[in-house]
Amino acid sequence: MTLARPLDLHALEAFVACCDCQSMTQAAVRLGITQSAVSQLVKNLERDTGTLLLDRDQRPPKPTAAGRALRDQATELLAHARAVADRARSGAPTESARLVLGCVDSFAATIGPALVRALSGRTGDLMMWSGLSPVLTEQLLRRDIDMAIGTDAVVADPRIAVKPLFSEAFVLVLPRADGDDAESESLLDVRSALARWPLIRYSLRSVMGQQVERCLRHFGVHAPRRFEFDATDPLMSMVAAGLGWALSTPLCLLQSRHLLGDVRVLPLPPTALGRREFFLLCREGEWHGLDDEIVRLTRQVFNQHTRADVARLMPTLPTEALQWSTPERSGAA
Repeated sequence: MTLARPLDLHALEAFVACCDCQSMTQAAVRLGITQSAVSQLVKNLERDTGTLLLDRDQRPPKPTAAGRALRDQATELLAHARAVADRARSGAPTESARLVLGCVDSFAATIGPALVRALSGRTGDLMMWSGLSPVLTEQLLRRDIDMAIGTDAVVADPRIAVKPLFSEAFVLVLPRADGDDAESESLLDVRSALARWPLIRYSLRSVMGQQVERCLRHFGVHAPRRFEFDATDPLMSMVAAGLGWALSTPLCLLQSRHLLGDVRVLPLPPTALGRREFFLLCREGEWHGLDDEIVRLTRQVFNQHTRADVARLMPTLPTEALQWSTPERSGAA
């Protein structure tokens, strides 16, 4: 089946001018083109619609019944087309603009739902999907997505703006064995955990896995590679079953909150290598403030909901386990 050709807006404008001026010559003057160009544009419009629009036997030419029906709808159509063109020239997103936002899993599962609700009405067609940070960065560079929220700020393209959001500390996740008490928990660290259980890792395919590995080396922990996972749920299931211990983060643990009753979560000694940071990545200047609005809304959700959830579900963690990035840490990577 052959699809009908869309109307040529230039031709439609010429037809409207003919109807209004009741003269192809005057229509040409209005449009700043020749009379023959107006005549050809109207013929092209008749060809595309498959019907006669002007009765040229009349002097001046009169619109036919089909022409009058088209004329009645043309003003609104042309006005809308001009508005779309103006918005495109300004580069400003509109209320009906589509936004594709990619996020790492832990962000999408925790802050994501409240952020989607907060963005409702600010963009007409919001799409969100999740993935690993390196994959999201590649999708952003290919324009498969418009913005990315991830944990990797290294981007080869200088046109990509990097906006820091917040950071979280790595934490020690242990099996909740019978007889454990607060005193024994305070004495546990990564070395004593390694002496009691196997280490369960995030895989090196993820930025999270690479960051955890650097943190382990910083603490002088070297363990055989036995159990590795891309996602938090299987990692937490192994720890909850008493099969090992792990390093994770508050957001990842919130993502698997259904397993928190079967594990212990303890802070690690503060260290620069013991944190991971979240960033918003987007093309500089394309969204006219919507990127900054997403930063503001993320901070609002972070302060009003995420901090409270972590404090309630993981009371052993200090408040600095989650920190909003300060202005001094902002800027492109």
